[in-house]
Amino acid sequence: DVQLQASGGGLAQAGGSLRLSCAASGFIFDDYAIGWFRQAPGKEREGVACISGTDGSANYGDSVKGRFAISSDNRKNTVYLQMNSLAAEDTAVYSCAAELGPGTSCLYFSGYPFDAYDYWGQGTQVTVSS
Repeated sequence: DVQLQASGGGLAQAGGSLRLSCAASGFIFDDYAIGWFRQAPGKEREGVACISGTDGSANYGDSVKGRFAISSDNRKNTVYLQMNSLAAEDTAVYSCAAELGPGTSCLYFSGYPFDAYDYWGQGTQVTVSS
């Protein structure tokens, strides 16, 4: 079974950093697009970042460009989200999701439908105090 395990959330001060991990299992860590998403109370889900093992593309939501960085470690089947210069507005539950198969890409991450992602992990809470 495909599983995604998100971890690394917690409490950070404004201006600080956190690194989230999304450990994947149950599929060959080759043809995939894995995205990070977040949802704050009373707000819509938002795409944060995406990385593709298929074509090597990476992409970011406008609100995190220049502050967050996504990376992958194929030896560990894990995708990371390094979050720097955190602000109170970054407080949310962060989840990772995967779309599998050839042709997957992050080139069109902005506006890409959430239901295109086949598998979702549980969320990890990130709280930023101002």
